[in-house]
Amino acid sequence: MDGTVLVADDDRTIRTVLTQALTRAGCRVHATSSLTTLMRWVEEGKGDLVISDVVMPDGNGLEALPKIANLRPGLPVIVISAQNTIMTAVKAAEADAYDYLPKPFDLPDLMKRAARALARRNRAAPARNGTPREATSDLPLVGRTPAMQALYRLVARVMNADLAVLIVGESGTGKSLIARAIHDFSDRRSQPFVVAQASDLAGADGPASLLLRVRGGSLVFDEVADFDYESQARLVRMLDALPDPAPRIMATSQGDLAAALDSGRFRRDLYYRLAGVTLAVPGLRERVEDIPLLADHFLSRAEAAGAPRRRLSPEALALVRAYSWPGNVRQLENSVRRLVVTAAEEEIGRGEVEAVLGSQPAAEPMPLGAAGEGDRISASVARHLRRYFDLHGGALPAPGLYDRILREVEAPLIEIALDATAGNQARCADLLGINRNTLRKKITDLDIQVTRRRKLM
Repeated sequence: MDGTVLVADDDRTIRTVLTQALTRAGCRVHATSSLTTLMRWVEEGKGDLVISDVVMPDGNGLEALPKIANLRPGLPVIVISAQNTIMTAVKAAEADAYDYLPKPFDLPDLMKRAARALARRNRAAPARNGTPREATSDLPLVGRTPAMQALYRLVARVMNADLAVLIVGESGTGKSLIARAIHDFSDRRSQPFVVAQASDLAGADGPASLLLRVRGGSLVFDEVADFDYESQARLVRMLDALPDPAPRIMATSQGDLAAALDSGRFRRDLYYRLAGVTLAVPGLRERVEDIPLLADHFLSRAEAAGAPRRRLSPEALALVRAYSWPGNVRQLENSVRRLVVTAAEEEIGRGEVEAVLGSQPAAEPMPLGAAGEGDRISASVARHLRRYFDLHGGALPAPGLYDRILREVEAPLIEIALDATAGNQARCADLLGINRNTLRKKITDLDIQVTRRRKLM
């Protein structure tokens, strides 16, 4: 790499790591913990690339992006942030950041992005769409796992595209929140947001009435896989005769549309009209690392609404992570709200979590027979991996995928095995078929919290 990089982050360790890595790669580096200093460097004409944190002691990195663009058109800015929400990703895209990475970031991945940015630094800056917009609601779309971050980036790319959006995922994953976020951050945010059911298409004036309500806003068809054939036909005719200006069309589905297509229960012509872009929202069990982040978010939100301050004990959090959450984020939110009310002390204990979760259904275990056992597991893994690749919208995932996938599989496997053996490491190692010393090393490497566990029945 060749060029001068301006690094702004209030974390000294991050500044040191980036300075060393960029210098070894051949760059000149200026690093600061002050947004004011960064802006002075930009005004003085220094730097071919900016790498900036969002929350700084003297300002907000995202809010500085429009000023940087005005001062130095074409100067690429890579935003790094510990605020791992959809709003951060969308605001970075709206402010025309060259790229956005959540913390903790993968250093080799960041270096590759920096190299691409420096290689393109002389290109003209893209047309601006205005300054970042504030969120209209406190959306609980929180997640730092690769699957959620890829989803956020894809949402940011399509929010103003003239394409229909199909949002698929299990019940409780947040499909309606994704649709609302696309509307609230888009250029249509001042227009109506209308959610429609199959019944809204009934009658001679059903489609016309919907279009009159939505005008040039966003029209979302909820659980479109459940529409009967007549409703599907009405929807096709409506989509073929949209007025000008046409509304943004979105649809959600927790049903398997591929199976519905194959069986003839869902019209192919309707599917292709709705699936301009498909956003797959992962289930909570596919992003276990986000569970503590979400639980903390819901606890903080309850406290902000006037509820007593609560926190999960390490043992309680381990149980929350190990639970299967068949109702996904919605079930987690409801459970946390119940714990806030029923907990006797500020720290929520394992027994209180057991009392709340013990009355709720867990996901049914996958049926494994003697024959085909490997096929069932591999097919499930293949589906999750395919969804992960699809979420990148045609781009490749960040390098280091093999180790990341192994880590995400190993950690929950060991945690569940420890739960099943009540924390007995000798029994756990025997169950897994590995040496006890190997198990101990993996527990340390994967930062698994080991406590005496009692299996939740």
